[in-house]
Amino acid sequence: MDLHLKNLFGRFQEQFGSGPGLGPGSGTCLMKVEGINPASIKSIFRAAAALYRTDPWKRLRPGHLFGIRVGKDSDWSSKKQLFPCVQFIGGDGGDLGFIMFRSENNARRMTGSRETIRVPNVEVLRVTFELESIIFPSNQRMIRSLALEASGTDRFPAIDVARCMSSGELQFRNPTLEELRFVYAFMKAISLVHPLLQQDKEAGPKWSRLLCFEPFIETVDVQWPPEMAKGYDLVAVTVSHPPGQAYEEKTSSTASSTPTKYTEPPKEDVFVDMKMTSTVGFRQCALCDKDVNGDQSLSCGQCCAVIYCSPVCQKQHWKETHKSLCSLYKAMMEREEELAMKIFSFPCSVDQPCKWLESLGIHQKGMWRRKCSCYSHCPFGLLPVKGGLRDSWGGLDDEEYPHDSPFHNHLREGRSSPILLSSWSEYYNLRSLSLSSPVADILSHALTVYFIITTLSISSKNLLLKGKEVILHYLGPEGELDWIPAFAEIGHLLNGLGNIQIVMVGPEVPTNLSGTTSGISSRVRVNLVRGFYQEEATYLPPPHVVVALNCGLECYASWTGALDLIKSMGIPAFFTDQCEISCANAKQVLRGAGLHITHPVTPNPFRSPVRYHCPSNNLPSYGNGFVLGVNT
Repeated sequence: MDLHLKNLFGRFQEQFGSGPGLGPGSGTCLMKVEGINPASIKSIFRAAAALYRTDPWKRLRPGHLFGIRVGKDSDWSSKKQLFPCVQFIGGDGGDLGFIMFRSENNARRMTGSRETIRVPNVEVLRVTFELESIIFPSNQRMIRSLALEASGTDRFPAIDVARCMSSGELQFRNPTLEELRFVYAFMKAISLVHPLLQQDKEAGPKWSRLLCFEPFIETVDVQWPPEMAKGYDLVAVTVSHPPGQAYEEKTSSTASSTPTKYTEPPKEDVFVDMKMTSTVGFRQCALCDKDVNGDQSLSCGQCCAVIYCSPVCQKQHWKETHKSLCSLYKAMMEREEELAMKIFSFPCSVDQPCKWLESLGIHQKGMWRRKCSCYSHCPFGLLPVKGGLRDSWGGLDDEEYPHDSPFHNHLREGRSSPILLSSWSEYYNLRSLSLSSPVADILSHALTVYFIITTLSISSKNLLLKGKEVILHYLGPEGELDWIPAFAEIGHLLNGLGNIQIVMVGPEVPTNLSGTTSGISSRVRVNLVRGFYQEEATYLPPPHVVVALNCGLECYASWTGALDLIKSMGIPAFFTDQCEISCANAKQVLRGAGLHITHPVTPNPFRSPVRYHCPSNNLPSYGNGFVLGVNT
């Protein structure tokens, strides 16, 4: 009897809710929306499913309000944003979904401590993810006839517009086609950016269960599906938390619109020359490029990021450029604690590479020879190779490097499939590696590639899950040409399903290796091609995804032709760089090439844990530190 009552009560909760929300579904059906076509409905359901997979309800509660801007006000018939404020509901009970409001004021009036307050004459758009078993018959028929994608295993989105009447009752209607376009753009954008929210542990009362997040703002480009496009393929969607965050597009060539967090600029031109206590042998003045001993260098007293040789250079640089960027640099410096990987027990800060390698007993050994300048005379890809895999890893102990062996007992639903990873700790546990092992510094390239094709690029992941081959064009390899043995680990992580062909293309590929193929494992082969990508691409197999690691887009003019080609192909492309300011510059270059950022700048979970010091700044810098993407 108790079990029967429990099931009955659970079903009642699912159908009628018990917390924030507006109660059971209204029975509206998208098939009845004027002007809509089946392709648009399929796109909306796909976007809803993609959002559901990111599980925003894990952290977000009704008290977390988001500001939304989709394109320009003039893009909409009312000449203003349709629903500029959004809250997620269902994280702690009630309807599972989100509510979109006409204004932030409406959102605050309707948000109660436990329930959604019905305020008379306020209209909202809601999307709820309902169990298939309780969906209205008309929607069930639509789902079956159009073969619509489910959210999770057994939920589907129900979309309606509700108005609270003075009597307390709700009046429902179907959303318009224009409102559905707005919802689509929001779902695509928020699924990309809500994982970027950083918890502010100092804010809010200590006893509160509601997480507080740092102020946040990010703009991403969302691609309209063909059936929703109105003369243009992309729309810029800005998401901010809390609503009303100021967003100002920077005109500087160094920091266009990249930061997700701003601090107030200094109100006065106050200079505090701070002596550096760094052990770095030499630093470089950001203004005059003069080399200066680390213990004699100065840094900006506001952001502590930029290095100078004298107060004269500091003041001149402030007037010329740094004044407008100082708050940006300060925000980037504040992420130092967040980016540091504290799980490892080996030294993770490198001032002098040779001394660091010596301290680990791997200096001038195996693949580590490419981590300092001692072998800079030897072309990339041509380091002398001796011995077996252990020698390649510098003679590390058995528990400190990955062996050439498959993973056993990793089955999903009784069959083999690629092992999905989200952090170094997961990988080290999987391989039973000691956290004193520095192999993550070299494996960062291989596992970043694996993370991209199994997590960030949905099309590549789907191919692998079907047991098919993914062709990946890898642009601009340098040190990676000597780290090919590390890429064999990708084959083991595929866990018996799918294949990967990596085509490494770049001017640093040695002539005598160009055109060669290495079958580094049964499921991964690497082709080497010397030359510039835009000149060699016509002779290569068409790619499913393009990657460029530690790309330095702003440093090489040759990227122009490659980016033009990526734009014309429309293939998903992902780029990594070492620090946020480099990513800011990369965004400038990509937008200048007519490419739109569809995967925003995010910390790469498989960045190298080893922090390197740039000559002219103190910004947190890690190999493959941040990732961004276009055409995704």
